[in-house]
Amino acid sequence: MNELLVFIAVGALAQLVDGALGMAFGVTSSGLLLALGMPPVAASASVHYAETFTCGASGLSHLWAGNVRRGLFLALVIPGVLGALLGVLVAIHIPPTWMRALLAPYLLGMGAFLLLRSARPAGLRTDVPRGTGPTGLVAGFLDAIGGGGWSAITVTTLLARGLPPRAVIGSVHLAKCVVSIAASASFLLTVGLSHASAVLGLIIGGAVAAPFGALFVRWVPARVATALAGAAVLVLGLNNTVRLLG
Repeated sequence: MNELLVFIAVGALAQLVDGALGMAFGVTSSGLLLALGMPPVAASASVHYAETFTCGASGLSHLWAGNVRRGLFLALVIPGVLGALLGVLVAIHIPPTWMRALLAPYLLGMGAFLLLRSARPAGLRTDVPRGTGPTGLVAGFLDAIGGGGWSAITVTTLLARGLPPRAVIGSVHLAKCVVSIAASASFLLTVGLSHASAVLGLIIGGAVAAPFGALFVRWVPARVATALAGAAVLVLGLNNTVRLLG
């Protein structure tokens, strides 16, 4: 029971960050699970199992609200699924020590990326920017290996290219739902479900914290929330680096 409560707390904290930024549930929760000593592959698998439910609800909500652009969704989801499947294959065949060596700079880089992310004016672009497919491929690959990063990579890249936030966030979240299902199925067939309490805890914690995340983003300035998330991920990356060197 105590272990389940810890995982519920992890899911709640990650959801608060995600609610404030519209991203970073995966990278925050996987970083926390790594800090608790969970093996890298198990951490990524657990996060993707949980995200199948959390992102599914979010993606379908965006679809019903009319926030999804079909062309942008397709440009992201097909390469994203391919990248996720390749990422799972790499993750399950790399020794845990090597995975930690890869994840340490990844977490540090994601933390710095969030810290340096600046607010941009809303774009009005209606076409699908060139390079969207490769962006989805890279995001899906890194997301499967690191347990998160899909939204951080895709959302910021597409916003920087002049697309309106509503279309970007809606299309990215619906694509993430499909990518998570593909990654989860692949993880389930290869490594199984070895940390059911972690998955359940992430789902419960995320669901409980979702309304508070909405309030958090309403009252906290976007730049402050981004800086807090970046600092948190940087700390997790430093912790992983210390564990690796120790």
